[in-house]
Amino acid sequence: MGFLASVGAWLVDPRHWSGSDGIPTRVGEHALISVVIVVLACIIALPLGVGLGHIRKASFLTISIANVGRALPSLAMLALVLPLAFALGLGLGFWPTVMALVPLGIPPVLTNSFVGVKEVEADVVDAARGMGMSGWQILRHVELPIAAPLVMAGIRNSAVATVATATLGAVVASGGLGRYIVDGLATQDYDKLFVGALLVALMAIGTELGFAALERRMTRAGGERSELLRVS
Repeated sequence: MGFLASVGAWLVDPRHWSGSDGIPTRVGEHALISVVIVVLACIIALPLGVGLGHIRKASFLTISIANVGRALPSLAMLALVLPLAFALGLGLGFWPTVMALVPLGIPPVLTNSFVGVKEVEADVVDAARGMGMSGWQILRHVELPIAAPLVMAGIRNSAVATVATATLGAVVASGGLGRYIVDGLATQDYDKLFVGALLVALMAIGTELGFAALERRMTRAGGERSELLRVS
């Protein structure tokens, strides 16, 4: 109870809610890092996964790329990108963190977008083709709406993993909630460390719940689109 009381006192201290090291600032930094990573991962992975799923080829290549991305250790990636970041004049902090963690965000988006589009039922695609739709129209109006829940599940997994792992950016002087964990450990300020870990966990849970709600909505819409095409 003494430790929890100490953590509570740390949280209600006004000094920890303002300034460059305040909770709102660190949460905002963490959210920005995570959003940029997930957006870049989607920009890279979604067109590739959707395109390969549409032509229903290169399954082995897609899965292999995804597995390689999953196997990359995040700390090792940070060490690998630092020389490149220095060479590009990006220094420490934000961009090395983004460069290191984008490969972590790619695999679930790539795999789910590929599988989601590829596994759209053949009779639904045939029905759309029989209605005179072109390949692009089938992808846009049939395959993507039906695959959207699985694609969103991939983005959700990517976002949750990114929020949880973005704490590593503090190792290379990035902002975010990882600063509380790294600085708290360095100074033996365990209240600060615990608060940092707690806030990361809450952000990850909030991300999971938010994307899960979107996924449920897309599941209903995709089911309605699939049923409509079958009836047609």
